Amino acid sequence: MHADNLRRGALLMLASGLLFSAMGALVKYMSAHLPNEMVVFFRSAMGLLALLPWVWHRGIGHLKTKNLRGHLWRGLAGVAAMYSYFYAIAHLPLAEATLLNYSTPLFVPFIAAAWLGEKIPRKLWAAIVTGFVGIVLILKPGLDLFTPVSLIGVASGMFAALAMVSIRRLTHTEPTLRIVFYFRAVCTDVSAMPLIWRWQT
Repeated sequence: MHADNLRRGALLMLASGLLFSAMGALVKYMSAHLPNEMVVFFRSAMGLLALLPWVWHRGIGHLKTKNLRGHLWRGLAGVAAMYSYFYAIAHLPLAEATLLNYSTPLFVPFIAAAWLGEKIPRKLWAAIVTGFVGIVLILKPGLDLFTPVSLIGVASGMFAALAMVSIRRLTHTEPTLRIVFYFRAVCTDVSAMPLIWRWQT
């Protein structure tokens, strides 16, 4: 049973990576026509709409939570990651923006250690250092790496790591539907605010 769960989890992670890559390509296309604020809003709002039938089926009462603060932190970290990632996609080659965002796992151990008190295993240090060196090498070492847009791309990975660790905390008391719903709700509300001055018909 454990091996089956690991296999299923690995397949779901691969599917997730494929879907996120497709999303990145679509964001790159849309960014040529619309401001970043609109792309983030519609990505969030459409996700929220897609969840509504699931919420209706399970019942509104299923959304009742005692950890609204945790959902708020997860949502704010997630929307910050989205703004940063989509901005990087719009201003960098798609492969480079995606690679910077995929630095997320390198930040997770540090955030988990500071926030959850999890120790970083010694054998993980070599992988972390190798990961950071690999990203620097692939992104053509030099001053160009430290341009503002590249640093925003790195920030997207860091914010995404913060969101992942907050999900880890939420799963102790919250079911999947509730976590995803509040994430979409927070992202949609927050990303709607800049539309007051950034809306483009």
